[in-house]
This record gives sequence, C-alpha cells and structure tokens, in this order.
Amino acid sequence: DVPVLISEDIVISQPAKILNFLRKQKYNADYELSAKQGADTLAYIALLEEKLLPALLHTFWVEAENYCSVTKPWFASRIPFPLSLYLPGKMSREALNRILLTRGGPPLYSLTEVEAQIYRDAKECLNLLSKRLGTSQFFFGDTPTTLDAFVFGFLAPIYKVCFPRVQLQEHLKQLPNLCRFCDDVLTCYFRLTVSGHSPAGQDTADANLQKLTQLVNKESNLIEKMDDNLRKSPQHPPRKLTTLKLAAGGEESSPLNRLSP
Repeated sequence: DVPVLISEDIVISQPAKILNFLRKQKYNADYELSAKQGADTLAYIALLEEKLLPALLHTFWVEAENYCSVTKPWFASRIPFPLSLYLPGKMSREALNRILLTRGGPPLYSLTEVEAQIYRDAKECLNLLSKRLGTSQFFFGDTPTTLDAFVFGFLAPIYKVCFPRVQLQEHLKQLPNLCRFCDDVLTCYFRLTVSGHSPAGQDTADANLQKLTQLVNKESNLIEKMDDNLRKSPQHPPRKLTTLKLAAGGEESSPLNRLSP
C-alpha cells in the first residue's frame, strides 16, 4: 500500500496513520489553523475519499486500456518476479470490488451506471476544490497544510500520467487553478535537476558511487598484495609422477621394486 513512511525500523502506511505518527514527532502542518479550518480540512478529506477516490481507482485499475497500457506494466516493473504476474491483477480486482461495494447499491445496478455516476461525482468534486482554492496558492493561504497534501496526492496522478482514456484528466485540465496548484507543489517540493534527478537523489547516487569506487580500490590493492606475496614465496620444482614397473615374465615386482622414480 502507498504511501509508505519508513522511519528507522518503523514502517507506516495509509495517510491518516502517517499524519498521526508525524504529529507525535512534533511535525504538524496544521498547527496555525483555526478550529473552523481544521473542520474544513476533515470535511474536504472525506469528500475526496468519497467522491474522487472511486474515479481515481477506476481510471487506474478498472479502465481496460489504462490498466493494460499504463498501470499494469508500471506496477509490474517494480514488483519482483513471479509476484509481478499476479499482484497487479489482484489489485485491479480489489479496486473493482471496492467501487461496487461502496457505489454499486440501488438504484445503480449495472457497472455502466456505476461508472457514469462515479465520474459525475468526481467532476463535481474537482469543481468544488477549484472554487475553494480560488486564486490562492494553497487552500489556507501561502503555506501548505494537510489538506494540500491530500489534494495533491489525488490530483497529481490524474494530472501527470499519460493515459489512453483521459476523461477525468480532461476535466481537470479545464480547471487552471488546480493545474497551477499541482505545478507549484511539484516545483517547490519535487524539484528536478537538468539530469532528471532530484538534488537529494543525486547526492545519494554520488555517495553510493564514491563508496563503490573505494570498495573496488580496496579489493584491487588486496589482490596486488596477494600477488606480491605469491611471487615472494619460495618456489619448489614440480615432482615427477611415479610409474608402475612390471617384473620380468609379466608378473608384478615386489612392493619395494614396484615404484620407480
């Protein structure tokens, strides 16, 4: 499950659990929010999970063209064999079951009706988010909060992934302030260098390369020392192989005369 936070030996998944863990560590992006803004945050997060999440799951995991050409090869490339042959299909079935379980009740009985409804709800949710953001950089002013992180987590995949079927993506791109919001977050917090790597990622790669170079140099020095020791060690001439000698008359000689130098 993603997102996943790894802190030392602790592994935490799901956004709510991650946020609770960070608050216990004295990291709280909502520290300066008022009680009303805190209530609005909870309300909009519930709206995202109820209205936008089903359409996001359908876009990635249920829509056949998107799943076969993007989602399945994307996830399979990061999953070790043979799980890569099984897990993407399992995740697709779980996404469909979740959609039908939460949105497939009366009066929506067929999958086509469910799909139409979840996309209507998702577009309505995007419109509400666009109206709430307005011309502000973030949802509560100039500083990002928990709500901004949640909204970005839902919108960025829709905004950036190149799908064959782009029904929800097309609607998002008609809301320029939400697109600008995604671009601002990517620019401020996911900056890329010219080479396409984030600065922190590049530093890590350079450090790993330096360690690897040092390790190779140490092994080369060790091999050279072993060669020197072998060359300096006393050399003994090779021994001749012993041969069997038969006695006259075809009979074997006594054990003392059987071997000749």
